[in-house]
Amino acid sequence: MSKNPQSNISNVLTIAGSDSGGGAGIQADLKTFSALGVYGASVITALTAQNTSEVRGVFPVTPDFIRLQLETVFDDIEIKAVKTGMLGSADVVSEVAKDLRRRDILLVVDPVMISKSGNALLQADAVTTVIEQLFPLAELITPNLPEAAAILKMEEPGSLEGMQEMARLLHRLGPANVLLKGGHLMGEECPDIFFDGDQFEIFQQVRINTQNTHGTGCSLASAVTAYLAKGESVTEAVSHAKQYITSAIDNADNLNVGAGHGPVNHFHAYW
Repeated sequence: MSKNPQSNISNVLTIAGSDSGGGAGIQADLKTFSALGVYGASVITALTAQNTSEVRGVFPVTPDFIRLQLETVFDDIEIKAVKTGMLGSADVVSEVAKDLRRRDILLVVDPVMISKSGNALLQADAVTTVIEQLFPLAELITPNLPEAAAILKMEEPGSLEGMQEMARLLHRLGPANVLLKGGHLMGEECPDIFFDGDQFEIFQQVRINTQNTHGTGCSLASAVTAYLAKGESVTEAVSHAKQYITSAIDNADNLNVGAGHGPVNHFHAYW
């Protein structure tokens, strides 16, 4: 399959929607993969017409064509890790899960539900399908607090203790590990909680004063995927991904993209 068996560059795959503004989705994933030294392939689940301020339209790709993309990529490219993002509908989730179930890959599930501008990116009836079919395949899931609250049908927590209890409940749904992102928690710090079913690890980060955070969730999940593909443990991958995304946010204002929520700076180490 590989033309150069000596290559130490891992191949990874993102299954997500396209962001015409370039800040999130497929575009953010591929930028993150490139910045972190892995080769990125993509399966596109939807086209969006969006910029930094709004989503004007979403054009979903059919499940049949998503299956064709998956089969075509896997037939030729040795994929080590996969990240899923915006999937949109229950039919698409089922198609993706059916394909990945027969693959020997590391899977990171970012259960994308709502865009930063407030648009629904996952149909309500698809949430159950994500829980039942994708979560049990996942090495890691990376929901934020609103997504976790929707998944568990409960109120968002207002404390670290509440986040820990939420992480426990998420873990019971089947993933090997949970990274619950606390950026929506009020306060000067943005705590993320990692839970492996046994122990918690809390990642505390002082809130960075910028409105340019578009694509943060996509990029964090993609960074974890990249580090997993490079052979790191889940805890190492999460820790290094957190460092990467923090620097990307911290350098976001060096870019000049749009008038709304601009993107993080994926190539802050190079530009």
